[in-house]
Amino acid sequence: MFVAREHELEVLERLYDSDSFEMVVLYGRRRVGKTALIDEFVKDKRVLYFTAIQQSAKMNLDDFSRVVMEFFGMPSSTPSFGGWREALSFVSEQAGKTGERIVFVFDEFPYAAASEPALPSIMQIAIDHGFLKTNVTMILSGSSEGFMENNVLGRKSPLYGRRTAQIRLLPFDYADAARFLPDTPAQERIRYYAAFGGTPYYLARIREQDGFESNVLRLMFDGLGVLREEPMMLLRQELREPAAYYSILLAIAGGNATPKLIAEHAGVDADSIGAYLKTLVGLRLIERKVPFGDDPAKSRKGMYIVADPFFAYWFRFVGRNMSILESNIGEAVARKLAFGPAFDTYVGQQFETVCGQWLIRRNAAGELPFIATRFGKWWGNDPIAREQTDIDVIAADPIGKLILLGECKWRNAFNESEAIERLRRRSALVKGYKTEEAWLTLFTKNPVSDATRARFAGDGHMSFVTADDLYAER
Repeated sequence: MFVAREHELEVLERLYDSDSFEMVVLYGRRRVGKTALIDEFVKDKRVLYFTAIQQSAKMNLDDFSRVVMEFFGMPSSTPSFGGWREALSFVSEQAGKTGERIVFVFDEFPYAAASEPALPSIMQIAIDHGFLKTNVTMILSGSSEGFMENNVLGRKSPLYGRRTAQIRLLPFDYADAARFLPDTPAQERIRYYAAFGGTPYYLARIREQDGFESNVLRLMFDGLGVLREEPMMLLRQELREPAAYYSILLAIAGGNATPKLIAEHAGVDADSIGAYLKTLVGLRLIERKVPFGDDPAKSRKGMYIVADPFFAYWFRFVGRNMSILESNIGEAVARKLAFGPAFDTYVGQQFETVCGQWLIRRNAAGELPFIATRFGKWWGNDPIAREQTDIDVIAADPIGKLILLGECKWRNAFNESEAIERLRRRSALVKGYKTEEAWLTLFTKNPVSDATRARFAGDGHMSFVTADDLYAER
């Protein structure tokens, strides 16, 4: 099932409609939907489509030769090309002769380049001396983000400067992820997003009619579940020391947020932890957050979190219990591990993520009280209350000094008036904005009481957003 990716398709179609050579670099980690996007784009086009695999250079070249010969109507008995330079020159020459609009997809380019290190240079020559004279739309795609950024997009790459567009495909946000779950209630959708995140392949494995808990147990906690070993497989594909990175992710998912604590709990040398963290940030598996308003380069309050909800859930509830799970425990024990009290706390944390994404979407649609250019979360000391506190979500316009502050409550019941007044008091903690005129939003699992709504009915700076509202069609 193909869903979303409207903007990416629009970009590809715009490039295809041009009258010149276009080269698109499409990359993103495994399972994120690169092949599905390409297939959707080329479904009504003439396409030369080759996917490299992890095999010898000769075997990839032989496979490419067969695809090329078939595409251009050559006899099947035609021998393979003698090398990649000859093969790519032939494609550019044929494309130039026909003059027709062709899409040339080279999927998993890193696999072919791994067995033929000169391939990026050979491709550069083919582009400069052949493809530039055609109206071919070339798509170089790969799952190895490190390779694509360094060996295709990087300044030292022979292909540097040749691309006319690049698309780093990311997992869906909460709203696009929900398109895989059309018949699921809003609160359940949030639980799904907290556990599965927005990676299309993971979401496509869900059997919506089975219910949330059944899907989690089947896909992650069952010894044969398709997502049981997924994080480790990705780490093995991307990184040279998967065991070290696995330990680091376990440490961060367990609540260790500073380099010192992460190194101690992961058993990694403190002098090298910075390099490991930088790599994981580059893969967007973790991120370093600082309080809203702080300079990330100077702030000493930075905290690392697991950025992808699926990885956050897996390392917190599956990975840390792997030794228990491998002993063939019963469903009752697995259910306790998967959905104990800690899970509700975890969903509450991801609820903040969802609310932040909702603000970004509403801002893009021009539906916030102002156009925000900065988003985040604030935490720190409240000198009046003499305690550490936080503000869950923030959207702000630093030029106009306008700000919106949000409190996120993933609870069935709480003191609504107290929560609102506490948020109002905390607004003064964010410096540099007109906090006395701040817009306040209370995000809740369930609708607030009629009495609370009535109390703030005439207050244009107070709004309420429920889980259902987060998924409301607009």
